Amino acid sequence: MQRHMARPGAGLLLVLLAAVGIAPLFTYGLSATSDLVIRDLQISEAQFGLLATVCFGCAAIGNAAFSSFADRQKDTTLFILIFGLAAAALALVALPGGYAVLLIAAMLAGFAQSFPNGVTNRVLVQRVPAAQRITWTGIKQSGVQVSQLVGSLGFPLLAAWVGWRGASLVGAVLAGVLGVLAVKLINATAMLPAAPSGARQHSATATGPSTRFIVVTLTVFGFINGLGVQATNVYLPLFAVRELDFSLLLGGLTAAVAGAFGVGARIGWGALMARGVSAPKLLLTLALLATCGAVTFWQAQVHDSAWLLWLAVVLHGAAALGVSVVLMAALLRAVPAQSLGSSTGIVSAGQFAGFTFGPLMMGALISSPGGFTAGWIAVTGVYLCCVALGLYLVFRKRA
Repeated sequence: MQRHMARPGAGLLLVLLAAVGIAPLFTYGLSATSDLVIRDLQISEAQFGLLATVCFGCAAIGNAAFSSFADRQKDTTLFILIFGLAAAALALVALPGGYAVLLIAAMLAGFAQSFPNGVTNRVLVQRVPAAQRITWTGIKQSGVQVSQLVGSLGFPLLAAWVGWRGASLVGAVLAGVLGVLAVKLINATAMLPAAPSGARQHSATATGPSTRFIVVTLTVFGFINGLGVQATNVYLPLFAVRELDFSLLLGGLTAAVAGAFGVGARIGWGALMARGVSAPKLLLTLALLATCGAVTFWQAQVHDSAWLLWLAVVLHGAAALGVSVVLMAALLRAVPAQSLGSSTGIVSAGQFAGFTFGPLMMGALISSPGGFTAGWIAVTGVYLCCVALGLYLVFRKRA
């Protein structure tokens, strides 16, 4: 039976990308139609931000609590959980309910994000040849930004036709179809021959003095960067609509452009990692560019400048959204397959903890007298913390 199984190809790569990107469609879709959602439900900007906070909070809890559970489950079981929970969350949004229903949907979408990084990393190690892994990591991690692109363009277009709830229903159907495809392709792809124990031990220790230090450091960096990423992502369309008088569709396009540059960035940074470029140097570079992006958002508001906004969007997409692939590629270099799920879960939990508090922070600030100005100053400060950590990692490696 094994001889009839396929080698990893484009279909498997599509499945990995979809698994990473399907649950974030909930947040990106609602963000792109945030002005409609806020007006229809008569909620505040801070309450809208709480949806993302609940979603990412559940993702952080899930990544931390279920990492060992995920190590013991079959790949197909985890893919069913990912796509099933994402479909359920999007379907709940489509129901004619109030704010409480959206909070429950946000919880489901969050728990759906508890497993993708771990199981997709494990699939790479166990089913994809070593020469392809880092490059594939960049592509599959771009799934989040593909989701941002699809949600930010698709949801406003569909909302003009069937409303924001109808747009979410279309997303639920998409999640169900992709889930069926994922299970079929995973079952059809052969496992690689098991590596000798000595080789596994060597691969786990060759890249650094302390795997534990690497995991902790990546977790902290992911947390800090995550604060700025989702503080920006969740409120970017609303910023464009409210502060620069963009239409709903054009406001959604800002997030879509960020997502498009994020896709290219993750693939590009992944390719550099595949060539052996140092993770600390890349993280420092991305932190510096992300800081420039946050300052540019602030200046776009100060000068009421659309072109500065688009420049900030490009910097945000190319830098802040590219960090995840560097974190995941660094893990693949440092951690053995048997503990990759739990290590990935810890780093992902750090990222999602940042994602949790970022929108909450931004929502509180833009609802205050300081408005978006206070928000962008805070995001700038967050990325400066990433710069400081990046400098520490670079100089520590040289020491």
